[in-house]
Amino acid sequence: MYPLLSINLSKLKHNLETLNDMCRARGISTAIVTKVFCADPRIVDVINVSSADYIADSRVENLESIKTDREKMLLRISMPCEVERVVRCADISLQSEISTIRLLGAAAKKAQRLHKVVIMIDLGDLREGIFFENRDEIFDTVKAVMDESNLVPFGIGTNLTCYGGILPDENNLGELVKISREIRGRFGIELPFVSGGNSSSLTMLLSDRIPSGINNLRLGESFTLSNDTSTGLPVSGLYDDAFVLKAQIVELKRKPSKPMGTSGMNAFGETVSFEDKGEMLRAILAIGRQDVDADGLRPLDEKIDIIGASSDHLIVDLTKSSGYNVGDVLDFIPAYGALLRLCTSKYVKREYVE
Repeated sequence: MYPLLSINLSKLKHNLETLNDMCRARGISTAIVTKVFCADPRIVDVINVSSADYIADSRVENLESIKTDREKMLLRISMPCEVERVVRCADISLQSEISTIRLLGAAAKKAQRLHKVVIMIDLGDLREGIFFENRDEIFDTVKAVMDESNLVPFGIGTNLTCYGGILPDENNLGELVKISREIRGRFGIELPFVSGGNSSSLTMLLSDRIPSGINNLRLGESFTLSNDTSTGLPVSGLYDDAFVLKAQIVELKRKPSKPMGTSGMNAFGETVSFEDKGEMLRAILAIGRQDVDADGLRPLDEKIDIIGASSDHLIVDLTKSSGYNVGDVLDFIPAYGALLRLCTSKYVKREYVE
């Protein structure tokens, strides 16, 4: 049945162990992020038999489903309404708000569990975290964690490139190390965990430029798609085709390349324009924007061009190709956003290749 996401577990295992080895050789632990594939249990099993140190996800629902002997980490800043679930399903969480930390502490005390807290520092990307210049707020937040009997001030972390596109470098990651030393000196605590970001830090890792004192990376896109997200390029030695979308042709007809008539907005409120390329062989595939980001698909047949998509249909140009018929299946490599939507859609089936 199609559409189908084919998942090569052997290639994912290779990617994972290669990344673990790269990091461990430089004294850095790995938190493997399961969000993009919605904590698929078959992929989680690959992580469970690897040398990864932590399993991380941004969704409480995913962490609740994960069975592992690794410590589980919640990546998204907790909603106040979910702190009891956070304490039950996660060993570690990333936090930045004192009011939420107090609620988390009360929930941990009620559950009679110790919970580790990583305080997030915003180094300029302007997503989550206490702005790095606000040292008093950082110190007050550390103290708030220490005041809760069932919370442990485990470390600090940062996130880069995901929102503002700010790249990690010696200056901003060096500032994170500096803050960790200031916290240790001020409070006399160990603070063993300093997380220097995500897959965008791999360029620095591989060129041995990550400042001493950074001892963790949170890796998702590099594991699943091989990408160093600071460059958008695959990391040498990793597979970029562990995930392949297979979609079936439901219509194949020669038509003009430019719609005819008065042009208005499409179903998504977009005003679109088309170049007149003459008649083309257009195929419609049974998958659409409800299931995938069409802009994030790369056809394995390089002669195929993606024209666009509606909610339920992907339209491609097969003019340069030959031999395709209705019922044939086309293969695509998804980018991160496309994979995220594919794994979230209940309409996309999955197969596993060992």
